[in-house]
Amino acid sequence: MKISIEEINKEMAEEILIRCHEVDDEIVEIVNKLQMEDPNIHGYQNDKVHRILLRDIYYFEAVDGKVFGYCKDNVYEVKQKLYELEELCQGKNCFRASKSTILNISKISSVYPSISGRFEVVLDNGERTVVSRQYVPVLKNMLGL
Repeated sequence: MKISIEEINKEMAEEILIRCHEVDDEIVEIVNKLQMEDPNIHGYQNDKVHRILLRDIYYFEAVDGKVFGYCKDNVYEVKQKLYELEELCQGKNCFRASKSTILNISKISSVYPSISGRFEVVLDNGERTVVSRQYVPVLKNMLGL
């Protein structure tokens, strides 16, 4: 399959064109992934509100009644509760990793077993976090292990 990308000027509308001999399952899957909307999360930092794409968030963590979204270089306070974020993240490469954490699976660099049936996860930015043993089967399923 050949893939081409053409940069256009800002006045033109962006579009994706798929040329194929037939619309098979692979093409339908590609179209479905392209049509999935990447939601924005509002993150608060230093009296400013930031719009953050869900795909840019490494993980959410609840600490002392507040929820924080961790990105590559920044941490933002998020006003939603963890269960609300879990609903928002369904089907979007995120999963509940512990009672207080939701992880973005696309930001995982490596995974290895830890004590008591838990897994330790190393993220692309070098941070480490733990997947509770209750959620290890979910991680294994999402990674295809």
